[in-house]
Amino acid sequence: MTKRGQVPVVAMFALAVLGTPLAQAQTYKVLHSFTGPDGSKPRAALIADPAGDLFGTASGGGAFNDGTVFKVDKTGLTVLHSFRGPDGAGPWASLLRDPGGYLYGTTQSGGIEEDGTVFKLDPNGTETVLYGFKNSTLDGKYPLNNLIQDSAGNLYSTTEEGGESGVLGGVVFELGKAAYQVLYDFESGGGIPNGLIRDSAGNLYGTTQNGGTFDYGVVFKLDSAGTETVLYNFAGGADGANPLAGVIQDSAGNFYGTTGGGGGASNCGTVFKLDSTGTETVLYSFSGAAAEGCGPHAGVVLDPEGNLYGTTNEGGAPKTGIGYGVVFKIDTTGAEIILHSFTGGADGGYPLAGLFLDSAGNLYGTASAGGIVNSACPTGCGVVFKIEP
Repeated sequence: MTKRGQVPVVAMFALAVLGTPLAQAQTYKVLHSFTGPDGSKPRAALIADPAGDLFGTASGGGAFNDGTVFKVDKTGLTVLHSFRGPDGAGPWASLLRDPGGYLYGTTQSGGIEEDGTVFKLDPNGTETVLYGFKNSTLDGKYPLNNLIQDSAGNLYSTTEEGGESGVLGGVVFELGKAAYQVLYDFESGGGIPNGLIRDSAGNLYGTTQNGGTFDYGVVFKLDSAGTETVLYNFAGGADGANPLAGVIQDSAGNFYGTTGGGGGASNCGTVFKLDSTGTETVLYSFSGAAAEGCGPHAGVVLDPEGNLYGTTNEGGAPKTGIGYGVVFKIDTTGAEIILHSFTGGADGGYPLAGLFLDSAGNLYGTASAGGIVNSACPTGCGVVFKIEP
């Protein structure tokens, strides 16, 4: 792994934890079923503005079938932007909203070299491409993850490929008002970084899908000088393997996340905690049983009582084949509670995104399939859903 560039020390707000724990009885509602022209196959978590309106991305569909940015309010869904290729295509990541109402995001393809973009959308829906990836040795390729922003307005995220190796490995990058720079380059020996968080000292934290001592991924820290420290190496067994999402951090400095595999004989993944000393605790191992989920693709959210909430892409009941996924809660005793099992029908199926938890304890999310079935989406175009406590 090769360090490239240097991270400026800029103050950044600490991770905010939202919401209250859910009650045992809850109501599942579909807020919107995509039809194709309004988007399809949403893969990203939702965000909200102070008024409670939701914003998200759909990886396909729209006017040019290259994906959309949308808003969901009390009146329904509004398409804010349809991507058309040169301005980006296939947004896989959630959005970032600044206090002025500007939305920022990434597309995993499209742009000047078809290698992805960083974009900005103003409150009127006008898009500006802030950066187009070129897959050079000083660049990256295929940004799949959300952006974070510091108090100076600099943006940070990762790419799946590119950098010095030019193949799987990826980079951590910063996009400032003046220039783009690679902060860290994961060479071909391992990598594929997921999303990032940033602390007030300017340190970045994240996970990689592979690489590390055992090639099952790591939790890493990138300090303000651009030096990487591996905080934990996944061994691929009971401790988990191949995290597909980043981590969150609580006020005590503990990290929480998921792994897509490992955890037991079923290889269905884990929910884990990593303390400030680098000691990992597996909070839950998914068994793949019909009553629970398997294969979390997204991370978790945390409520003030210490309960964790997330989704799995497979499993659940009723179980047909590999199952259509679940929304789950892991309480402070380590017990799993299934809040919803997707059927693949009108309620959606195969959630790839994490959840948004509001101050009233409501959970919001997306499922990448199910909902309305039509010629554009033979298995459904996906849904936006809400779970009320």
